[in-house]
Amino acid sequence: MPTLADVAALAAVSKATASRALSREELVAPETAARVRAAAEQLGFVPNRAARQLARGRTGIVALVVPTLDNSFFTPIIGGAQARAGEADLQLTVSVHPLDSPDAPGAFTRLASQVDGFIVVAPRGADDVVRAAGALKPTVLVDREIEGMTSAVADTATAFGFLVSRLVEDGHERIVYVGGPAGSWQDRQRTAAVTSAASGRAELTVLGPHPSTFAAGVAVAPSVRDSGATAVVPYATAIGLGLMFALAAEPAGRPVTVSSERMVVESLAMRGIPAIDVDGAELGREAADLLLARIAAGPRRPLPAERLRLPVPVRWPDTAEPVDA
Repeated sequence: MPTLADVAALAAVSKATASRALSREELVAPETAARVRAAAEQLGFVPNRAARQLARGRTGIVALVVPTLDNSFFTPIIGGAQARAGEADLQLTVSVHPLDSPDAPGAFTRLASQVDGFIVVAPRGADDVVRAAGALKPTVLVDREIEGMTSAVADTATAFGFLVSRLVEDGHERIVYVGGPAGSWQDRQRTAAVTSAASGRAELTVLGPHPSTFAAGVAVAPSVRDSGATAVVPYATAIGLGLMFALAAEPAGRPVTVSSERMVVESLAMRGIPAIDVDGAELGREAADLLLARIAAGPRRPLPAERLRLPVPVRWPDTAEPVDA
């Protein structure tokens, strides 16, 4: 197996120069870097990625932190972030922590020594708790906005408000919003949006908080029936599916429209169901892109905080094209 010394000998440079040419080519002359790369290719030499990252003072690993694994909404976010990290020759690791208590940053202190940065998805703690964790390493928030921190958010609140407005226009006079987990920033945004959309136009019942699970949807079904609502906007797909399952198992009664995500509506061929079109993979890629830029800038050239909001289209029943919320 060829070694770095073999590459250096073939390129007629020192071993140190060969190492710099393969790890930080901006530190050597362009013609030298080209000669070393050609020698490495000719010999079939593959640089050790871990060693290359350590030479830069990095681990080559970034952590994506989710509050729970119960919510399937996080799955495409993880996939998108992992794909983008892979393109940058970095490894993505997933950690579970709600970041919801004052001592939570302690766990992040241990993790920070092993990674180059964090993508923190939907943290539930107070702003100062999240800031303390984010101060340990370059950090990007997903589905949470905090002053002074970089974030990427799917603008589901606007989409939820649009959903309720359209439901009212379609004749629904009683609507239920089934809220999400306690402490969820997105739940607060969505609650405010649906409340504003229904104000003075329809009777809105807010039920919650609830975990983002199928079981929570089943459990809330009696309250939905008792409300007299004809339309429901659930915080999460899993809640909606549990609710639809429970309502279908009851004796035939008042028809109830339950919104869902586009992939569920299409895969189950459900008709008459308005759908939220969240691109979780794109959200993950954008968050990873923001993090990579902050890692590359380093502590000497810190980038200003950025806020990215991705639009979330709504697909209405029997409408081929998405409707901008």
